[in-house]
Amino acid sequence: MRMKVEAPAKLNLHLHIGGRRPDGYHEIESLFIALALGDTLFFETVNQPLMLEIRMDWQLPGGDFPAIPPEKNIITQAVSLFRSRTGYEQGLKITVEKRIPPGGGLGGGSSDAAAALLALNRLAAPDGAGLLSAAVLAEMGASLGSDVPFFMYSTAGSAAWVSGRGEKVQPFELPETARGLPVVLVNPGFPSDTAEAYRLLDGIREGKEKNCHKREEIYHETPCNSVIKNFELMPVGYDVRQVLAGSPREWPFFNDFLTVFTNSAAESSLVGGMNTTCQHIISSLKELGADFAGLSGSGSTCFGVFPGQEQAESARKNLLLYWPFVFGTFFLAH
Repeated sequence: MRMKVEAPAKLNLHLHIGGRRPDGYHEIESLFIALALGDTLFFETVNQPLMLEIRMDWQLPGGDFPAIPPEKNIITQAVSLFRSRTGYEQGLKITVEKRIPPGGGLGGGSSDAAAALLALNRLAAPDGAGLLSAAVLAEMGASLGSDVPFFMYSTAGSAAWVSGRGEKVQPFELPETARGLPVVLVNPGFPSDTAEAYRLLDGIREGKEKNCHKREEIYHETPCNSVIKNFELMPVGYDVRQVLAGSPREWPFFNDFLTVFTNSAAESSLVGGMNTTCQHIISSLKELGADFAGLSGSGSTCFGVFPGQEQAESARKNLLLYWPFVFGTFFLAH
């Protein structure tokens, strides 16, 4: 039996990082948008119980991305988890057409893991309807990574308001004016270390805390404060849809990790590579006509949202002269 599953990339249009939780994770408030860019996974069952073969078919246009050892591949972890929870022993060959750069803040690994769990759930059920419930799959996905639950629910909508450590997902449909907005992604050709980015952000905030009497000034210093507070008070997706329906030039969204990449006091090889790079790419996107530009996740991919396809294509061609991975895509709409 063979099965093909698409694994879309995502953007964080907004990403606010709260304090560290007792379990070691951070609270987040984030706006996730699924993209037309994605990986494609092919599953083939074989008559060798418990066999697992994963082949990565790299289709990235540029950049020196590190190989992923099989034991550290999140798809391997997803298969192992599914087997342990269900007893599913069918041998598998999985081929991944990889288009999402790893370590780029686009959720490629998390999307692949979600795609694997969803595919296995159908393969394991004789009628293909699914062996486990959506709630159980989401809980399994959350144990693999904080971004995985979003992709488990991505069929319910192309966007979601995500909170907690990533396990609280509130999907919603994009407003008509936001559907299909052209996006240009620019990856500098090297990954960003998420754990290091969090460590540096915590360090910057600890330094501020020594000179600050109000703790909320440390964790709520972004220009979209009032909008975020309104999201929490409104029905699921209501306020965020209203904001997204307006011009991207007026979007108040922000990424707290930009604090790390623009803070000269943060001594790190991560910042050494990202600070000037991130600022330069975002500035270039705006100069080339992007109505909104930012950083996705903890980097290293920056993005620009353009008013039309012609401007986006012109910017893509221009940026290809300077950066190894530049891709034109658009917001998915179901």
